[in-house]
Amino acid sequence: MAMKVYGLPMSTNVARVLVCLEEAGEQYEVVPIDFSTAEHKSPEHTSRNPFGQVPALQDGDLILFESRAISKYVLRKSNSELLKEHNLSDAAKVDVWLEAESHHFDEPMSVVIYQCLILPVYFGGQTDAKVVEENLEKLKKTFQVYEERLCKSKYLAGDFLSLADLSHFPTAYYLLATPHAAVLDEFPLVKAWIDGMLARPSVKKVIEMMKATA
Repeated sequence: MAMKVYGLPMSTNVARVLVCLEEAGEQYEVVPIDFSTAEHKSPEHTSRNPFGQVPALQDGDLILFESRAISKYVLRKSNSELLKEHNLSDAAKVDVWLEAESHHFDEPMSVVIYQCLILPVYFGGQTDAKVVEENLEKLKKTFQVYEERLCKSKYLAGDFLSLADLSHFPTAYYLLATPHAAVLDEFPLVKAWIDGMLARPSVKKVIEMMKATA
């Protein structure tokens, strides 16, 4: 039975799960959730995700929410190497950099994406340049840490691709769609690392799904 992913692929959190499903070679079905009609707040959906957000994943009788937890479940189910769980040290490093992605990359990037793409396009609002600049400065500090890390290893957790890397892809993809993509020019190793992720077949497939629902 195919797993069900509730939400639209254009959501960074949904896309994070989808790329793991693609990497794992799992069968899945995307079930759209319509935010314009507040379907995400409906009792049916909050029974899957009590916070009224996306994604939620259903695998038989099991229902999960929170994209990084779902991603780990998908990869564990397929015994994927992307978690490195056969090696305690490597697995710990994957967890460390996944936490870094969540707190030091995703948080400022979510503000930049909202201000530059969501607010003006979907709500007709005006971008707050000061807020964007403040969060770009936070992002630059993160990229400096990443640049130093990527001087020492091919990927964030080591010389192996992991969930810690792929978890960045949806938000990094949207960064390139903002007027601030040139921020990466200051960090050539980070830029090459992102380009490498975006070239993966799994990522390319999910990007096409993101475009189709944007």
